[in-house]
Amino acid sequence: MTSVDYGRYSRLRITRNGRILRVSLNRPTALNAIDGETHVELTTIFRDVQEDSATDVVILTGEGKAFSAGGDVDWLSGLVRDGITPDMGHVKQIVYSLLDLEKPVVARIQGACVGLGATVALFSDIIIAAENARFGDPHVKVGAVAGDGGALIWPQLVGFARAKQYLLTGEIMTAQEAERIGLINKVVPLADLDAEVDRTALLLVNGATQAIRWTKLAINTGLRQLAHAVMESCVPNEMLSMKLDDHREALAAFRERREPSFASKQTK
Repeated sequence: MTSVDYGRYSRLRITRNGRILRVSLNRPTALNAIDGETHVELTTIFRDVQEDSATDVVILTGEGKAFSAGGDVDWLSGLVRDGITPDMGHVKQIVYSLLDLEKPVVARIQGACVGLGATVALFSDIIIAAENARFGDPHVKVGAVAGDGGALIWPQLVGFARAKQYLLTGEIMTAQEAERIGLINKVVPLADLDAEVDRTALLLVNGATQAIRWTKLAINTGLRQLAHAVMESCVPNEMLSMKLDDHREALAAFRERREPSFASKQTK
């Protein structure tokens, strides 16, 4: 039996109900935007859950009104100001640890679920959203490549045509549209969200544990192999894009609440 001490996590709130572990992004006043500390904690949490013999099912969610608003603009702006490139190795660790986790993950989504937040949610096994949820990967709108897993998981869920539509434009979609195109599993009224998530988690926790785990691993086999090929290409490109003037301008425009004026357009 392996016991895991989750007390070292601060950006993630960890609670337990029997053999169901609830992992919540825990920056509600920032709509659970992902900053440097959250990045680091996300690289280890799913490895810890894998080793946790007291857990059979994970509910992944966000505290407050949103799942995650994506990358924290203040944090990203600080990196740009200081000439620092984020450790994109963290992103690979997050994706790989989610794919390697044998235990089923049920994502509980309300409000914004965008950017890296959407990537983490979409690598879950069953995704249940409230009617007020919104999904998207607007990397291109901040002058960055969708290299943190979006280019990997979106085509697998909705096909290449729709993946290109949303990843190249950065458009945000409703929960109803996400369900219609197969990005997520189910949409329910906000008042019914917890009941539906709990019902699904109980189905899994009361099922044949090893059969469920090995079936998940079997389904993920091809995706894990593809992940190594895609991520090794996408992550360096995202790192390069974050050094460009377009990224700097997009962050400044977001803070100043104006439309960006991309340098790449001015030189043509």
